[in-house]
Amino acid sequence: MQPQITQIWADSAYAGQLINWSGDFLDMTLKTVSRPRGAKGFVVPPRRWKVERTLGWIMKSRRNVRDYERLPHHSEAHLT
Repeated sequence: MQPQITQIWADSAYAGQLINWSGDFLDMTLKTVSRPRGAKGFVVPPRRWKVERTLGWIMKSRRNVRDYERLPHHSEAHLT
């Protein structure tokens, strides 16, 4: 549906068979972001801020915060 997206960044919890699945079925490269070596305590993984920023932009719109749409594809069309 989005041919311009060719690479996906994911948390290291998604490693494993999902990497093969995303390449085979979605024709996308899945790269995992892991915790930096030697890090102690809470550490924000690299590229995490992009995800949080994007979710913040989506949730800023009141229409996306609540489920006002009757059908799921209406909400999907609004996000797209």
